[in-house]
Amino acid sequence: MIAERAEEYAFGGLVAAIGVFTLVDATTIAARDDNAVGPRAFPYAVGILLVVTGIAAIIATARGKLGRAEEAEDVDETVRTDWVTVGKLVAVLVAHLVLIDLVGWPVAAALLFFGAAWSLGATWWRALPIAVVLALVVQIVFASGLGLSLPAGIFEGVPLLDG
Repeated sequence: MIAERAEEYAFGGLVAAIGVFTLVDATTIAARDDNAVGPRAFPYAVGILLVVTGIAAIIATARGKLGRAEEAEDVDETVRTDWVTVGKLVAVLVAHLVLIDLVGWPVAAALLFFGAAWSLGATWWRALPIAVVLALVVQIVFASGLGLSLPAGIFEGVPLLDG
């Protein structure tokens, strides 16, 4: 009976483990020692919710409340995985990770947003300006609005963009 539920237990355990990792990793975030809500509050909240959710999933599985298998009525099993699109998305993500430190968040994020949209079939001339605006808005909100610092890269020293 436990073998039948192995996936359910594994899911609950994985969610709880990610929560524990989040809680432990949140302790490494530099914060002031005053009583103000700091940058650790959100990771702590997410970590606690993940641990509680993982434990709840394990308890539900032990009580016999298993997830229902989907009937897959809207899935066409004859369609094969589009590995070219998957490869493009992986390449765009890896490029984003490499470029963040080199050129900064705004440029790397614009390339990520544009590359993901293009990989999924968007028209490039529509996706590019939207990606640029989205990346800049995220940078401005984090740098100016929240006071959190994303790497500004080539925009270092530019007001609103450099946190």
